[in-house]
Amino acid sequence: MMNYVSDPPRTGPDATGSPAVRAEGLTVVRGPRTVLHGIDFTVPRGQVTGLLGPSGCGKSTLMRAIVGTQAKVTGTLDVLGHPAGHPTLRTRIGYVTQAPSVYDDLTLRQNLDYFAAILAPGRASAERRHGVDRVLADVDLTSHADALAGNLSGGQRSRVSLAVALLGTPELLVLDEPTVGLDPVLRRDLWNLFHTIAAERGATLLISSHVMDEAERCHRLLLMREGEILADDTPDALRTRTRSDTVEAAFLHLVDEAVAAANRKEETAR
Repeated sequence: MMNYVSDPPRTGPDATGSPAVRAEGLTVVRGPRTVLHGIDFTVPRGQVTGLLGPSGCGKSTLMRAIVGTQAKVTGTLDVLGHPAGHPTLRTRIGYVTQAPSVYDDLTLRQNLDYFAAILAPGRASAERRHGVDRVLADVDLTSHADALAGNLSGGQRSRVSLAVALLGTPELLVLDEPTVGLDPVLRRDLWNLFHTIAAERGATLLISSHVMDEAERCHRLLLMREGEILADDTPDALRTRTRSDTVEAAFLHLVDEAVAAANRKEETAR
């Protein structure tokens, strides 16, 4: 079972009020293809927001835009009160990609100590060691601290990447399909950890997935299809709006609506 050592909730001008992420007319072009088509959405602070949609719909591109690593981004994209990619956001955002970001020839502790030194150069070794111990406990890997990362299972490597993202106690955690390939128990424990981080520290989490049952675990949802936002609402509101029993059924209903609208537009243009 994972544990989480909470920090005091953040206060100050950024703590409440404005959303953690605000996008207006957000467009991303990669080569000849437009991946995101002028989308608008917000991500509220202190909640778990799910970014759901099929593989290839633009979820990873959107996340890269938010953390400031995506090229050819136009439109408005504000993150924690600054334009995406602003230098002051570096220590305020934690980002976990689909590929584990660890060095196989280092132990877990060595990996985390290395990233902690990069995140806060000059920090005292005792303080850095305390931070490493804290995140190892967060993701339930204390007993594997001295194991080589290359000898871990896929699920354990994913948890190391999450531990790296938690080192700086970020205000915004952007997690790209963090539960892919994990067993049901570990998935449950990770989602419990996500909610604890949001509730006890007031952090904002944006979590992508193409597994619709994970939508039920989110406070709010962004449903994507083919580079567009189909819905930006709570799970309950989506079910009510579409008269569906599940978020998956609601999503399929919205897809059918979008396809029908596109067909009507095409027929009108002929």
